[in-house]
Amino acid sequence: MEYSHRYPAYPTQEVAAELQHHIDIHRQAYNYTLYEYENVDADDIGSAYKHHYRLPDWKDEFPVFSEVNSKALQRTVTRFYQNLDGLSEQKQNGRKVGKLKWKSPREFQSMTYSQSGFELKNTSGRRATLWLSKIGDIPIRYHREIPDEEAIKEVIIKKETTGEWFVSFGLETDEADLPEKPDVDSLDTSNSVGVDLGILNYIHTSDGKIVDWLNLKDEYARLRREQRKLSRKKKGRTTTRSNAEKWRRSSVTSVGRCWTTSTS
Repeated sequence: MEYSHRYPAYPTQEVAAELQHHIDIHRQAYNYTLYEYENVDADDIGSAYKHHYRLPDWKDEFPVFSEVNSKALQRTVTRFYQNLDGLSEQKQNGRKVGKLKWKSPREFQSMTYSQSGFELKNTSGRRATLWLSKIGDIPIRYHREIPDEEAIKEVIIKKETTGEWFVSFGLETDEADLPEKPDVDSLDTSNSVGVDLGILNYIHTSDGKIVDWLNLKDEYARLRREQRKLSRKKKGRTTTRSNAEKWRRSSVTSVGRCWTTSTS
């Protein structure tokens, strides 16, 4: 069985800058994969497995690709072909789809380490450390322990639009290690309650309790104000772009507050 755990990450300013630099190199690798797929006629293009054999030549021609982890670079090429497969699947299902486009810096804010190049350390407390090859140590809030029998297959480091960093661990466990499901008839339901999201009311419980819809009027009003302020910002000068980015993040934070309020 495969699943994932996600943790907040707190890289230092220096490490965050290095992460951003590596992610941008992976963005260039993704775009170059797209370029070769569309413009180069070669036997080693057409699948992720075959395209991986072109990476040594990439590094000779563009030394910048040697700055990132080799397995992570392969994973970025695979990422392109996975997106391509997803597009083909949608087309087969009858949807009107276009084609893959080049990724701008804002559209590409994550990278994946697969199989090697990472290590999770110092997991005895609420803080742990993730080591990434060619980058260094990144502190994470270890709020959920990963069992020893779980195998970490990959690590995804991502910067959200709010500027926050998160780490996701792709985990794999043997079905035999999972706890056995108890028989339904053996369960004691006297200390249990069922919760259902309703239409006329927000929540209904099996013991008859009802929670009315939450009043998010103030939160949505603040969100609308922030979005209006952002739309009025003029594009152009560096200072203006910087201010617009601040307003954009403020709007995203407002959305997060609305969501947190509605789900808490």
